[in-house]
Formats: sequence, structure tokens, C-alpha cells
Amino acid sequence: MNKILLIIRREYITRVRKKSFIIMSIVGPLLFGLMFVIPIWLASREGEEKIIEVLDDSGYFRGKFEGTETLSFRYIDKGIDDAKDDLKTKDIYGLLYIPKFDLDNPKGITFFGEKNPSIEVQSLLERFLKNEIEDLKLSRSGIDKEQLEKIKTDIDLNVINITEKGEKEGDVAIATAAGYFASLLIYFFIFLYGVQTLRGVIEEKTSRIVEIIISSVKPFQLMMGKIIGIGAVGLTQFLLWVILTFVIYQGALSFYDVDFSKSPQMEMAQNGQMVDSAANNEAMAEIFNKIDTLNFPLLLSTFLFYFLGAYLFYGSLFAAVGSAVDNDSDAQQFQLPITLPLILSIIMLAAILRDPHGDLAFWASMIPFTSPVIMMMRIPFDPPMWQIILSMALLVVGFIFTTWLAGRIYRIGILMHGTKVNYKILGKWLMMKN
Repeated sequence: MNKILLIIRREYITRVRKKSFIIMSIVGPLLFGLMFVIPIWLASREGEEKIIEVLDDSGYFRGKFEGTETLSFRYIDKGIDDAKDDLKTKDIYGLLYIPKFDLDNPKGITFFGEKNPSIEVQSLLERFLKNEIEDLKLSRSGIDKEQLEKIKTDIDLNVINITEKGEKEGDVAIATAAGYFASLLIYFFIFLYGVQTLRGVIEEKTSRIVEIIISSVKPFQLMMGKIIGIGAVGLTQFLLWVILTFVIYQGALSFYDVDFSKSPQMEMAQNGQMVDSAANNEAMAEIFNKIDTLNFPLLLSTFLFYFLGAYLFYGSLFAAVGSAVDNDSDAQQFQLPITLPLILSIIMLAAILRDPHGDLAFWASMIPFTSPVIMMMRIPFDPPMWQIILSMALLVVGFIFTTWLAGRIYRIGILMHGTKVNYKILGKWLMMKN
């Protein structure tokens, strides 16, 4: 055991001292932080004011367009050719020309500009024109718009989970987002550090350093030390990413004084007018309240377990492949069978989401090859605790089995050089006695 701890310590210290680890531990959170902050910052920017001239020959829309903080409308009375000429001499964003048209077939409405309008501006104009034309049709038909608006009904379905501890509020959208995020994170972690384990074994094997190390420790001890050591490096980097990303995110929001209620997107209502900020704040508060419905202690504890369990399960297989080959190109033929279950589990997420408590979800979350990804998708949907415990136990058993399997390959393959290994040779190594 002491020898395994020494190998773990060596692998850990050697890797955390590398410049690549230090750089990625800093750059990673910066990228993640910016990925969250920049869209919010861009959405909160007021931007420069855009002026759109409106030439309304139909007479339906005069005085109807209402501007926002970044968009204003100016009505003009002149010919269309003169109005288009003004675009070249005046500081105007564009010209909205509304010809005379049939309400039942509104054609010919055109936006003129030196450049294409933004999708935001185009959507705003289309939405406003659509709503106004619909109002005109209602008025022509003698239908009271206010009565029609009263008839329209929005349904917000509350979700309450009845458990042994009582009733608990739930939210499908939040649970889905949390499940996808946790599952994808585990998926990428296994690939990233599993491949690092494989390459680390190959490097030591090709440099012949392993022949010196193997004289002092058993091959199994070396393999376990390397797997756990690299896994500890990955966990350290992950925790650093989480902490630093949170710090950068909060610091950026404070520095730029981001106000969600003032974003251009928030300013546009269905009629092209500004949204009430109190309603925005209420909506944001509701989102955060729904996030609080997640069982964070269970989610975090199971995530850490499957995070480490998945790496140990697959890391031993990657180590076995690394010991059997002499270079990365030879390793590719053996990587495919290992990575296929992972890829399959990601493909299955959509099916699992349709029925997180069905038979497919249950069995996929029990099989160790797919359980880390699939079970993390199910956790936010509150599967029975006995299923979570059984899945964890099977993953531990699977890790023990893959470690034993990998150990039998590792003990022979780590000292083999220049041999083209195939599945038949691997089978012989597995059957060889100590």
C-alpha cells in the first residue's frame, strides 16, 4: 500500500507542477467565466441609438410605432425615391416603406437600408406589423380585442412530487438542464483524463523508465498508483475550475454592474414595447426559486461519486490499452470498444429524458459502462434511493473487475516491446498464469 501511495504522490506532484496544468487551471475558468458573462454583458448593453424612418402610404400605422431605448421611429411624408436618397446623406439606420395593401394579403412592406438589419430589429418590426394588422382585422370583423385577450389563457403547470417525506416542488426544465450538464461533464472528464492515463503509460513504456520502476514495485501497484494519481490531478483541476469560474463570474457581474432588466431583449414585448421591469425581476426570481427545487446535496454527492467512479472504471481500461501498445496509433483500435459505451450513453440521453423512470433508463443506469452518464441524467428526476445505491454498488464491482482485468494485461504488456498486439494476443495474456 505504501508503494501505491508513493506512486500516487509522484504522479500527482509531477503533473500539477507542469506548466500545462497551471495554464489550463487558469485559462479554463477564464473561458468558462467569459462564456457565461459575455452573453449577459452583450445582452445588457444599450448600444447606439438606431433611427428608422417610416413612410406609411397605407395610413394604417401612422403614430403606431413606439421606440425603445435603442430604436426610434421618425415618420416622413415624401416620395419613396426621395426617401431612399436620404439614406445616403442622412445618419439613418433604415427606411420602412409600407405601401397600400389588402389586409387579407399584406404584401410589399419593405425595409431599405445600406446594410442588412440585425435579426433583433427585423424580428421586432415583423412582430409589430403582424400584431397591428391582426388588430385591424379584428376591428373590421367587429371583434373586441380586449375580450379576445381575456379569452387567451396561459397555463403554468405546477409539478409536485409526492415522496415519503411529503410533497416536494419540482421543475422538469431545470431537472433536464442539470442532468445534461452533469452527464456531459462526466463524459468529457472520462475522455480527457482517460486518454492522459493511456498516454502516460505509453510514455513510460517507450522511454523504458517503467523497466526501472518495475524492479521495485509490482505492475499492479504501478498501474493503480498511476490511475489514482492522474484521477486526483483531474479532480483538483475540476475543483479549481469550479471555484475560479464562480469567482470570475461574480466579479465580472459586479464590475460591469449588469442589470438583466435593461437588456434590449427584455425591452421587447409582444407588441414591440418595453417589458415591465418588475415582471422581469419576478421572472428571474421564479427561475432561481425553481433551481432551488433541486436536491443539491444528493446531486453533488452522487456527481462526485460517479465522477471518480467513472474515471477509475474506464481509467483502468485505458491503462491496460496503454501497456499493450507502443504508440498512439496502435492504441486507436483498442480505444474504440472502450469508448463506444460512452458514446452510446450520450446518444441515449434523449430517450432517457422521455422516460427517466422506464425500463431502459433503469437498466442503462445499472450497467457500469453506461451508469455514470445515465444515472446523472436521472438523479434530478429523483429515482428511488435503492436504485441509486444499487447502481453505485455495481459500479464499484465493475471497477474491481476492470482493475483485475487490466492488471492481467498490464503485468505482461508493460514489458513487451515491438510486438503487434491484437485481440487474440490480449486474450492469451488474460489467460496466462502468474
